[in-house]
Amino acid sequence: MTDISEAFTNAFQLIISADKNLVEIILLSLKVNLIAIFISCVIGLSIGALLAVYKFKGRTLCLITLSALMGLPPVVVGLIVYIFLSNSGPLGILGLLYTPTAMIIAQSILITPIIAALTRQTLEVMHNEYYEQLKSLGVSKLAMAKTLLWDGRYQLITVVLAGFGRALAEVGAVMIVGGNINHLTRIMTTAIALETSKGNLSLALGLGIILIILSFIVNGLVYAINLTAERQAYA
Repeated sequence: MTDISEAFTNAFQLIISADKNLVEIILLSLKVNLIAIFISCVIGLSIGALLAVYKFKGRTLCLITLSALMGLPPVVVGLIVYIFLSNSGPLGILGLLYTPTAMIIAQSILITPIIAALTRQTLEVMHNEYYEQLKSLGVSKLAMAKTLLWDGRYQLITVVLAGFGRALAEVGAVMIVGGNINHLTRIMTTAIALETSKGNLSLALGLGIILIILSFIVNGLVYAINLTAERQAYA
């Protein structure tokens, strides 16, 4: 019990003193996750909006595929990316394996289907509600998609934050393609796994506390955005 108490005390000391190693890991984690979420938003929001507006042959298959991709096992994604980026893989010449770029690629593949599927669900409801009005104004399908993206911005911010939360918790894929290399590809989740196995509970707990704080911040933002959207709807 004393060892655990000491580990918690040391963990808080690392956070308060802004330990260099701790800060380095946190900053790399935020960098990888923010870039991945940006890429996923550009792709996912576009796909989701187009699927919500356009009706075409094979659309049902696309929706089923998108839903299936939401549940992609992270380790499988990591394995696929590893194969493509390895020296014997088709993209091995780029030398991206065991770099933050490889981690961003894996994260983007995992998050994009989630953002695309949730965006499609959100905007399709709005599209069904406003379709006749937009059609009477002679709005094109592409313009409808842009309009729905703007009108549904508060709900979509919630979608983006959900994707960011998913990225923060990821460990399997990024460990496979990143290698968990100190000062290069070590992020919070992979560092927690490593430090726990080494018995360095102080650093692991410190990073865990930061992850929990970030989770609270993300969920707090989701709640605040939903509350703002409700107030505007009734205004």
